Amino acid sequence: MTDSHLQALLAARFHDPLSVLGIHTDGGIVVRHLDPSAERAWVMAGSAMLPMVQCGDGIFEWRGDATPPTPLRIRVARPGGLVTVVSPWAFGVQIPESDVHLFNEGKLLQAWRTLGAHAQTRDGVAGVRFACWAPNAERVSVVGDFNAWDGRCHPMQSRGGSGLWELFVPELPAGALYKFEIRNRATGDVVVKTDPYGQQFERRPGTAARVTPVSAFAWTDNDWLQARARRDWLHAPLNTYEVHMGSWMRHPDGRFHTYRELAERLIPYAVDLGYTHLELLPVSEHPLDESWGYQTTGYFAPTSRFGDPDDLRAFVDACHQAGLGVILDWVPGHFPQDAWALARFDGTALYEHEDPRLGLHKDWGTHIFNYGRNEVKS
Repeated sequence: MTDSHLQALLAARFHDPLSVLGIHTDGGIVVRHLDPSAERAWVMAGSAMLPMVQCGDGIFEWRGDATPPTPLRIRVARPGGLVTVVSPWAFGVQIPESDVHLFNEGKLLQAWRTLGAHAQTRDGVAGVRFACWAPNAERVSVVGDFNAWDGRCHPMQSRGGSGLWELFVPELPAGALYKFEIRNRATGDVVVKTDPYGQQFERRPGTAARVTPVSAFAWTDNDWLQARARRDWLHAPLNTYEVHMGSWMRHPDGRFHTYRELAERLIPYAVDLGYTHLELLPVSEHPLDESWGYQTTGYFAPTSRFGDPDDLRAFVDACHQAGLGVILDWVPGHFPQDAWALARFDGTALYEHEDPRLGLHKDWGTHIFNYGRNEVKS
């Protein structure tokens, strides 16, 4: 590990942490670990604790002849006591080159499966793989309630010219809040952004994304799906009820009804009036109630105003049980200028046009997507 790598890591300006952290060979076996909050650290080899040498503020190193067992476990002494962690630096990159290529070509049709936060198990260790696109960043980190929102703790690995960054964080539970801390390469400015591919967010006014567990929801709408497949939809009658879930009905004290509560009230109402479909104004995450969901900040997440993703699944399932189809409005035409969201995501006009004559929707005060950029298409 060169002095320049050490200095860059300590300054939170390094794009290639996996090249120096984790397990490496350099005249023997070398293990390095990064933990800015740690005072001491040991490599765990079974019941043995092999002391590491501190070679910088929060960077620890051990050298030996034998490779430690995997997964690599590090015991660290923090001001609050001793804790054993699985090193994220012992896991390589995981996003396949085929996905990277398709994303840059504008042809990754389900990019939400690649980017964002995804609960996974690697080498027998449960954790979360994070990924984002920030081609003009010098360094990107995952920050959240699990690392005190400290951008020094979990720097992500650059995937080179693709502009993608990724990191697997082991032992991270579902429900953890997170964002991306991004340092711009040209200016050195640091911005903290929520995940545009997040699948769940905290309740407003909070803006952090939330690690979403793998859903175990049990669908019961197979009969309706089979009937839909057989239906002559070009000639069948269609009667659609368009509704905004936040204002159709509220509790007496002004609170929103949840997805499940609306299922009990809205579905019988629509069925009684003879509707065949419900069309929901955008239920994707958005910061402002008054926008009715048309100024979206979380394109792949149902808004937490009405519950969690499984609650929305339950609503759709109940609609199908009652014979109602569900149409979801989705708004890719523009996005709000909130500094914590998509606007100038990596310190540059990334998702929007740089030229305000092309990139600013004057009627709405929002940005317009730059669809000339392949990654924006993806």
